[in-house]
Amino acid sequence: MKLEALERWTVQQSIDLYGTRNWGAGFFDVNAAGEVVVKLQNGVGTVDVSLMDVVAGLKERGLAMPVLLRFRDILDRTISRINESFAEAIASAGYQNVYRGVYPIKVNQQQQVVEEVATFGKRYHHGLEAGSKAELLIALAYMQDPESYIVCNGYKDNEFIDLALSSLKMGAQTLIVLEMFSELEQVLERAALMGVRPRIGVRLKLFSKVNGRWSDSSGDRSAFGLNMAETIRVVDTLREKGMLDCLQMVHYHMGSQIPNIGSIRSAVTEAVRVYIDLTKEGAAMGILDIGGGLAVDYDGSHTNFSSSRNYDIKEFCADVIETVMNACDKAGIAHPTIISESGRALVAYQSVLIFNILDVGRFDPAETPHEDVPSDSPELLRNLQEIAKSISPKNIQECFNDAVFHRDEIRTAFLHGGLTLRQRAQGEQLFWRTVGQIARECRSAKYVPEDLKDLSIDLCDIYYANFSVFQSLPDSWAIGQLFPIQPIHRLAEFPSRQATLFDITCDCDGKIDKFIDLHDVKKTLSLHEPKPGEDYLLGAFLVGAYQETLGDLHNLFGDTNIVSVRLDGDGRIDFTNEIKGDSVADVLGYVEYDPKDLVAMFRDRAERAVRENRINPSERRQIVEAYATGIQGYTYFEA
Repeated sequence: MKLEALERWTVQQSIDLYGTRNWGAGFFDVNAAGEVVVKLQNGVGTVDVSLMDVVAGLKERGLAMPVLLRFRDILDRTISRINESFAEAIASAGYQNVYRGVYPIKVNQQQQVVEEVATFGKRYHHGLEAGSKAELLIALAYMQDPESYIVCNGYKDNEFIDLALSSLKMGAQTLIVLEMFSELEQVLERAALMGVRPRIGVRLKLFSKVNGRWSDSSGDRSAFGLNMAETIRVVDTLREKGMLDCLQMVHYHMGSQIPNIGSIRSAVTEAVRVYIDLTKEGAAMGILDIGGGLAVDYDGSHTNFSSSRNYDIKEFCADVIETVMNACDKAGIAHPTIISESGRALVAYQSVLIFNILDVGRFDPAETPHEDVPSDSPELLRNLQEIAKSISPKNIQECFNDAVFHRDEIRTAFLHGGLTLRQRAQGEQLFWRTVGQIARECRSAKYVPEDLKDLSIDLCDIYYANFSVFQSLPDSWAIGQLFPIQPIHRLAEFPSRQATLFDITCDCDGKIDKFIDLHDVKKTLSLHEPKPGEDYLLGAFLVGAYQETLGDLHNLFGDTNIVSVRLDGDGRIDFTNEIKGDSVADVLGYVEYDPKDLVAMFRDRAERAVRENRINPSERRQIVEAYATGIQGYTYFEA
């Protein structure tokens, strides 16, 4: 059966199996050689670049796995997609204002990413959103376009507010968003001292709720924002002070990764009603900030599942514009400038984590050596062997129940001295061979009992991967985020193994055992048998949002190597912005060790070993050199 599958297997079947074209969004595909390609532009057209060619180039340059690849061309195109989709929706509907996006720095604060957002977004006047003082300092340095907005969210001390107000004096389009009513007095006080009229927005607590993983961020009991009574208090306070013209924006944020377009329309409808009434109250207004939430279709299912979305960017933009325009036209109110704070949708696609498989823990009882139980063996073993010989499609449930019973009896007998360790080992081998036979019968059975449906999962392999879940895919561990993961080569071959992935941390949570699927969530991933002497390489895709900053130093595994990839004018692969991953010395420094002190302490210990005649001076030199070399090495597995 396996040989037949091997002969029949095609690249198209791999594309369907892993859903590459469904989640790839036109950025990723598989070529005829069975290698994942990234589609990059070279100024003339789009070129398919094999990720295996990229890896080969990295190896020639001495960069080891794992490595994070950034594709600046993809970031450029995602920025273009949202801005041009809004422009198209505005032109089609006859909307009488413009769209201005802002990128939330928190989504990926890496310098290269923010710099490229500012560069690529400049032609669209795409701005930045800052939720902390540090992020505001970044925004004020990188946002040089006088038409782009800088939106200030989050908790604000006097220094934060002063920086924002100072930028207004300098001509920046800076908007200070009130997260709570108490901030208003603080903003007005600092503005009076500095002699500047602030541009203020109010963040609303809408009663509209969204579904998905971040549903708690929405609703009138959400943690951030002003309720309607507090919003009116802002209006009254500003009116009393003759500063109602300073209130210029309504803002809300319903949460990240909103999968259902209906939720988006409901929130926009509620927010624009507030906007209209604030305008009628006499506030200057002019801007409606719909926050973030534009989802990424991680699993490619195009549904309202939490890892997907049941809309595309064009539908998102058209629905927002239509909803706002219809409400404003009905009320006789001028159309506002629309701001969105999409971050995930902008940067997720640009980054891919490539890692190699170090080893495989196979669990296939049918492939283990087997000998018949001798006739003088304990009855429990002989009974288990008889069960294995009697399995048929009609009795798989009965055989499974009997096998479990006898396995438990064997373990109990061992605990009480009734069986030897060798006999217990033989019994467990018999049990798993029996379960393996039952699992094979289940694959072709017309009806599979409920408690036998997951047998293949219990028998799956463990593939040990050269990366840290906690460092590179922290959302997979922390919140169960699904990322597309698949081999980047050998896709013309039948993937004969079912596996879960374990990283190289010594933590039981350092694993990935949930994978994308068009219809559900899979508990195993179809993989190939690694070939001796050849790297087997997997890619985790769409990891550009949040993962780099959220990663931690579990087991002191640090940042991976990072490289930006683009095409030069001749269509050749160009590696830029190469950042070496953390060395052991780097991560030791993060947790307050001095690597020089450690080397000195180890050198002293080695010298004591010489004095005690445990090692000779030549061995001491080699051992100390190995220790010092280890401190300067990559934190991940090095061949």
